[in-house]
Parts: sequence; structure tokens; C-alpha cells
Amino acid sequence: MPLKFELCPGRMIGGSNPCFIIAEIGQNHQGDIEIAKKMIKMAKDCGADCAKFQKSELEYKFNKRALERPYTSKHSWGKTYGEHKRHLEFSHEQYKELQKYAEEVGIFFTASGMDEMAVEFLHELNVPFFKVGSGDTNNFPYLEKTAKKGRPMVVSSGMQSMETMRRVYQTVKKHNQNFCILQCTSAYPLAAEDVNLRVISEYQKEFPDIPIGYSGHESGICITVGAVALGAKVVERHVTLDKSWKGSDHEASLVPEELAELVRSIRTVERALGSGIKQMLPCEKACHDKVGPGDTAGEMGQKTLCVSSTHAQNQLISLMSSTNKLNSCADENQLLGKSVVAKKAIPKGTTLSLDMLDVKVAEPKGVPPEDIFQLVGKTVTVDVEEDESVTEEVVDSYGKKVKS
Repeated sequence: MPLKFELCPGRMIGGSNPCFIIAEIGQNHQGDIEIAKKMIKMAKDCGADCAKFQKSELEYKFNKRALERPYTSKHSWGKTYGEHKRHLEFSHEQYKELQKYAEEVGIFFTASGMDEMAVEFLHELNVPFFKVGSGDTNNFPYLEKTAKKGRPMVVSSGMQSMETMRRVYQTVKKHNQNFCILQCTSAYPLAAEDVNLRVISEYQKEFPDIPIGYSGHESGICITVGAVALGAKVVERHVTLDKSWKGSDHEASLVPEELAELVRSIRTVERALGSGIKQMLPCEKACHDKVGPGDTAGEMGQKTLCVSSTHAQNQLISLMSSTNKLNSCADENQLLGKSVVAKKAIPKGTTLSLDMLDVKVAEPKGVPPEDIFQLVGKTVTVDVEEDESVTEEVVDSYGKKVKS
């Protein structure tokens, strides 16, 4: 039996408990706190369990070059990526205001901590659980520090391999028993053929003592409902008030009508899952007693079912084909993955230690976070400036060397 635990006060997940539905507002609020409040109220009215945001302390999430790069996308809120992100980032006081409003409305409130300092703030804010976005799933120092806080965790798995997810499970489990893993593919919008719902079943086999869930970026609701039918105990979907608004996440987000229908459909599927025990049910007795010569009730039922199933299948095929678009990360999500950077200036010939290294969204791409421990004890072959990416070429015995 999968592990059950209290994700939020009074709200259990796992086992036979209802699926926990997260409305991911993220940064679809356009940097406007009044819009953010409307979205919190919308999530509550549609039946979601939790309204979730994304919190960053920008200087700790990005290196200087990433923040200073020009950002000319149609989704841009500034001339540089840093200006763009600052427009969308709420202050600590605004987060406290939003948390208070969510409490008044009656919906759970949390955020993804997009860097270690953001996690510290969310811990002080006393959110019920931490959400780990896919960009930090392979950031093992971050995972360990977050797990040690003792709050429940929901961990997305976009862009990761099963080998990495085994390491994630072992890292978190060592310090925190109350966590779940979500199957996720990091593309916006997500084509049906790239969803890979079967990974939910593989995760259930690999990690039988934790709940498994799904974080979706596809169009429509049917795939997310399918994830619940496969056993997802937590689902997360981006939400918006208008898909035409500026921002790379709106297109893959659900409008209020879609979110409300998703909640209704999930609750219907949960009722339909039943006990798994095959037996004649009381509702079948009338049909059983009325079977006679010629077309039996069962045969009539089969004929009707055939027509209904064909119609439903055609609807499903039509819906799936409408999402079959060219699958690529949107502009803003090009900077999702993180790299190892120098926490301070590292002179040529220095033997690396963990306290010299940090993990940020960086340009250029450097050594991936999951390899940070492999760098310890190796020497750098060139000077590495503070906040600069640590690339494999500048570390002796790690990758290709550059000429000194």
C-alpha cells in the first residue's frame, strides 16, 4: 500500500485519499497582485486544493550574465532577462499578503522555491509543503537542504532520467519521509506523444512507499484525468485567466472553465475506480433478472456501448491531434536547467571544495548539478571568476581541458 501522509493540515494524500489538485499560478499573474488574488479565488471556486506560485531570489537563482542578457521575446517585460524577471517577482510583503488572502478564501497556499534563499523565505512563511520544480530536481545540495527542513515535499521530474530520480529518492528519503514524485515533461505546450504517462506506473514500481503524481503542460484535461486513472495522487496544472496574455506559460494553462471541468472529471474517475473486486453489483441485478430470448439485455448494452465508445474514441483522437504541435520549450523556459558556478573567485591550480561551488541558472551552461560532488578534489586549469560557470573544460580530469 503506498505511503500516506499529511501534505497540508488536515489533508492526507496517498492510499484511498482523493487526488490533491494544485492550481499552478506560477507567474501568470503578470506581476499584478490584484490579478494574483483573482487567480487564487478562481482556483478555490473551481475546486482546486492549492494555489501555487513561484518564488525566486533572483541573484541566487541566476548568474550575472543570465540576468544581463538581452530578452527581446514577445513575452518580455523588460529589455534584459533580469528586468523581465524582476517585473514578475513579488516581494516578501506581497507574498505575506497573498498567503493571508488565500487563508481568507479557504485554499492552501504555497510556492516553488526556485533557489535556496527562496526556500529559506518560504520556510519562514510557514507554507504547508515545498514544491521542487524540475529545474532543481538534480540540484542535490538544494534537495538535501530542503529535505532537512522537515516539511512535506512535492518533487517534479522533468528533464531527468530514472537513474537521477533514484538518486533524488535516496537523497530526500534519507532526511524526509513525507514526499512524492510527479511525472513531468518540461515542454510548453506538451504534445500528447511526449507525455509518457506510463512512467507513473514505473515510478510506482521503483518507489512503492511514496505517492506518485503528475505535473502536466499539455492542452486540455483528458491526459491529466488519465494520469489519475493510472494512480496519480497529486496533479498540478498551470492556470490562467486568459490564454492570450503575454507570457510563455499561458498557452499551456487552463482557463477557469477547463480547471473546473478537470476537478469534476477527476472526482468522477475516482468514484469510477471502485474496489478492484470483480463481482455482480446490486446495480446489475435488474439487468440480470430481465435477460430473455432474442436480444438479451447484455447484448443490447454491448451494442449501445460500441456506439458510445466509438464516439468517445473519435472525440479523444480529435482532442489529442489538436495538441500535436511542434514541441519545444518556450523562450522563458530556455533558462530552466541549472549549472555549477563559482561561489567565489577560484585561481588556476586550486583544488576544488564544495564551499567554492554554487548552483544557478547560468550562461554559458556549466557542469550539471548532479555532478557537483565529482568536482570536489579536482583542480581548475584556468582562473574562474566569481559567479562564472564552471565548465567541464576548466576542470582537470573531468572533461576536455583548455589551453592555459
